[in-house]
Amino acid sequence: MGSGGSASQIPDAEIDLLRSELPLRKFEPHPYLVVGSKVRIASGPLAGASGILLRKKNGLRVVLTVDLICQSVAVEVGANEIEPLHAH
Repeated sequence: MGSGGSASQIPDAEIDLLRSELPLRKFEPHPYLVVGSKVRIASGPLAGASGILLRKKNGLRVVLTVDLICQSVAVEVGANEIEPLHAH
């Protein structure tokens, strides 16, 4: 596994933890979200808005920019409310 063309190895301890713990818990795949990347709010009252992903303490925030008034605002969101915004 790796990113940007470089291969990296997952530590054995991490693989063992995933193998032993995941079957005991409810889980589902989730898009890989990177702080600083562009995301779209997929659900809730702000659905359709896009911005930059931030992390503050244990929560996630999306910085939305309103060009008309030259202001930005950080909005708290749940990981299940956002999706990566891929360039086309």
